[in-house]
Amino acid sequence: MAPRREAASKFGPLGGEFRGVSAAGAYTPDLFWQAFKGSLAKFDPRVQIRNPVMFVVWVGTLVTLALTIQPDLFGPTSASHLYNGVVTIILALTVWFANFAEALAEGRGKAKATALRQTRLNLVAKRMLEDGREETVPATQLRIGDIVRVEQNDLLPADGTVVEGIAYVNESAITGESAPVLKEAGTDIFSAVTAGTKIVSDWLLIRVTANAGDSFLDRMIRLVEGAKRQKTPNEIALTVLLSILTLIFLIVVAAIAPVAVYLNARINVADLVALLVALIPTTIGALLSAIGIAAIDRTMRFNVLATSGRAVEAAGDVQTLILDKTGTITIGDRQVTEFIPVAGQTRKTVIQVAFLASYFDTTPEGRSVVAISIARGAEPIPGLDQASGLDFSAATRMSGLDFPDGRTVRKGAVGAVVQAVKDKFGREAPSDLQAVADSVSRKGATPLAVSMDGDILGVVVLSDVLKPGIRERMQELRKMAIRTVMVTGDNPITAQTIAAEAGVDDFIAEVTPEEKLNLVCREQSEGRLVAMTGDGTNDAPALAQADVGLAMHSGTTAAKEAANLIDLDSDPTKLTDLVAIGKQMLITRGALTTFSIANDVAKYFAIIPAMFIVALPGLAALDIMGLATPHSAILSALIFNALIIPMLIPLALRGVRFRVETAEALFYRSLWIYGVGGLIAPFIGIKAIDLMIAPLL
Repeated sequence: MAPRREAASKFGPLGGEFRGVSAAGAYTPDLFWQAFKGSLAKFDPRVQIRNPVMFVVWVGTLVTLALTIQPDLFGPTSASHLYNGVVTIILALTVWFANFAEALAEGRGKAKATALRQTRLNLVAKRMLEDGREETVPATQLRIGDIVRVEQNDLLPADGTVVEGIAYVNESAITGESAPVLKEAGTDIFSAVTAGTKIVSDWLLIRVTANAGDSFLDRMIRLVEGAKRQKTPNEIALTVLLSILTLIFLIVVAAIAPVAVYLNARINVADLVALLVALIPTTIGALLSAIGIAAIDRTMRFNVLATSGRAVEAAGDVQTLILDKTGTITIGDRQVTEFIPVAGQTRKTVIQVAFLASYFDTTPEGRSVVAISIARGAEPIPGLDQASGLDFSAATRMSGLDFPDGRTVRKGAVGAVVQAVKDKFGREAPSDLQAVADSVSRKGATPLAVSMDGDILGVVVLSDVLKPGIRERMQELRKMAIRTVMVTGDNPITAQTIAAEAGVDDFIAEVTPEEKLNLVCREQSEGRLVAMTGDGTNDAPALAQADVGLAMHSGTTAAKEAANLIDLDSDPTKLTDLVAIGKQMLITRGALTTFSIANDVAKYFAIIPAMFIVALPGLAALDIMGLATPHSAILSALIFNALIIPMLIPLALRGVRFRVETAEALFYRSLWIYGVGGLIAPFIGIKAIDLMIAPLL
């Protein structure tokens, strides 16, 4: 019998700690060093201009640097070389902190790309020639259609399909999963292999399906390296909004100069630059890019490859979730849950005959019957090794074996076994068989009849086993106003039973690939964002059409190319967790935007009175913090403005914790924590900084 495929369960609660994500060892000294070097390189104006908010701060730094060298560059001023120099240092640190946040977020992806590239180096292949000989060639010389032999401890040199052999493959270099995966010819899912993975047993013949440079490993490296350049639609929209706000405040600050002349108030140019930096939303401007990059990195640590940030963001806005029953809602292969005798037989007899009938059955259901019947007392009998097996097929809908002495054992669909017994032995089915089979079907299970030498002895019950916690997960999705739809090829009775047990909102039975595509289009036509999973070529059209398409790494090439997310662990249940990752990305961006805008208010109370209090003594009423001097007030606001960025970097990279709540509850929670908190914190921080630096001025 073929070895059993084992899959480690990673099913976790939605909204809790994401499966496969571990912070341990995530940020190493080398990563920080690389981020430091990268942050210095980002002072390049060609890089800075991509972020309008921080570009204004960068230009302001150059202006105050010039004033440090020549204080009266723009006319008479009361600012000294030292004061202008301190302002310059603070502004430069503000830009550097923003650069460091982005470089640190990018560093995780670069480290992943480096590890993947190392996997690809020095791959060689044993290419099969037409005369049966082998030749060893570099993997770069392989072309689509070449046949390659790989043996134990060999690295697979290219993407391909197994055409002969059966072996376990260690895919940890790609997926991070240490458990080896069984690969064999004849199935869409378990025949696909990937370059850079290692064969740990036996041997395989592989037909190459991708030229050098176009393998999944190469595409993965390109996607990881390109992650920092991806911007989501919401991120672009927010960048435009921040740019408009920056332009408005730039105009306001420029207009202050003639107003100051009219009021006979001498305003230092360095103070105007400080006011501009305080007015514009520098905090979110500094962290916006890092938030988006960190979200993509979070999916990679979760072993999901995102083709762009758009897919991650869309996952957070999903309104309809299309879930395939098998492997997503249920464990996958149907399991034996009961043995029911008929015609006065005993359960022990049914178990023993079911074991014999499944002895040569290599289907997942057949292996389940063997394993469970052995656990319940079934044993091999004399002559079993000389018996010949009947493989299960769609035509016969039965499996079984024939003994040399003429005895026959069969297991299969009730109708098929009844007809076979009637045709060969001329016997009718037991009177209670149909009632038992109907009862099993009404419960959503599948009845299989077992017979021996023309006597139908009982029914084996195959049931879809729900994944642990799936009902609770569906309830959590419902709380987030996400509609769940289960699609399955099962009959309506079975589908209805499974749907009710799982708690999904709707189901479609006996579904075809065309109907999957039509379902996605229908949901989208009603204005909903749609997500779905798939692994086969027949899923590709629907995956391509869906706003969020999650393909399994173990699936076909067509499915992976059609999707915008690829699960390297081939665990379809991750789609529900990706919703949480996407929502966390949106919540983090919204929370830090709220905080940024709120904490700007305190800076107005610090800088505006300091600049105009001499010309307009009435503004003293706005100095509610009681700051020591105009210069200390301006420097305190600037220092706080700079320091708050590195303080928020961990939150931007880790993300605001996502809780399963309604959109309204999430909004008010963010408003109270990051709105009110962002309003209060700067008053405390600026006052504390003023108390520390005032004696030094």
